[in-house]
Amino acid sequence: MFDLTLIGIGTGNPDHVTLQGAQAIRDADLILIPRKGENKADLAGLREEIIATVTDTPPQIAYFDIPKRRSDDGYLRGVDEWHDAIALRWQEAISANPDVRHVALLIWGDPSLYDSSLRIASRLTPQPETRVVPGITALQALTAAHAIPINDLGASYVVTTGRRIRDEGWPAKASKVAVMLDGECSFQSLEMAEYDIWWGAYVGMKEEILISGPLAGVAQQILDTRASARADHGWIMDIYLLKKRVN
Repeated sequence: MFDLTLIGIGTGNPDHVTLQGAQAIRDADLILIPRKGENKADLAGLREEIIATVTDTPPQIAYFDIPKRRSDDGYLRGVDEWHDAIALRWQEAISANPDVRHVALLIWGDPSLYDSSLRIASRLTPQPETRVVPGITALQALTAAHAIPINDLGASYVVTTGRRIRDEGWPAKASKVAVMLDGECSFQSLEMAEYDIWWGAYVGMKEEILISGPLAGVAQQILDTRASARADHGWIMDIYLLKKRVN
């Protein structure tokens, strides 16, 4: 029987790994690393770099391929079936190493914020004891990079996804909205003259790109910059914060 540790590693910068996270990496017998295709090979390489940075003798590594997600049966059902498929890949990788007792995965950001690793872990059989080591989130890294507070004085903020912005518009009564998981640049669906934006890609990494200002004035710059960066690297991780202007 094995136990499972999900380790938040921030945005890929080894300096974002906490002392607790580094110790959890050293304690692991086996670390699972996903592969997402040749264009995203750097993502596995960043995990390998972090492991090498915090260990003298790296633990055993098992690679697994991320299956493609179906969308023809609807978003939620497609994600549910995708999680089943990923859990099976985890199970196969762990079963191929039957003597290990401490298994770990390195999770971008924090395993508890817009990440599905905990849901996937719950599908493993037998069910392992699962531990979470928190990590720096992309949201923390973004606001730190722009040197801004996430909330206005005495006000709440909303964390949501690009899909919900496109489908539902601006959340009611929110003064600021942080948008994650948005490959479609969903801010384009809003009345852009009404908002300011703080956008970042590869936040906290050496490739970091930051753009901020009135949304209507910088939207095209973000679109062009994002497309260029994705073409250069083969992948992109970005996040942004929107604030509704007070007339």
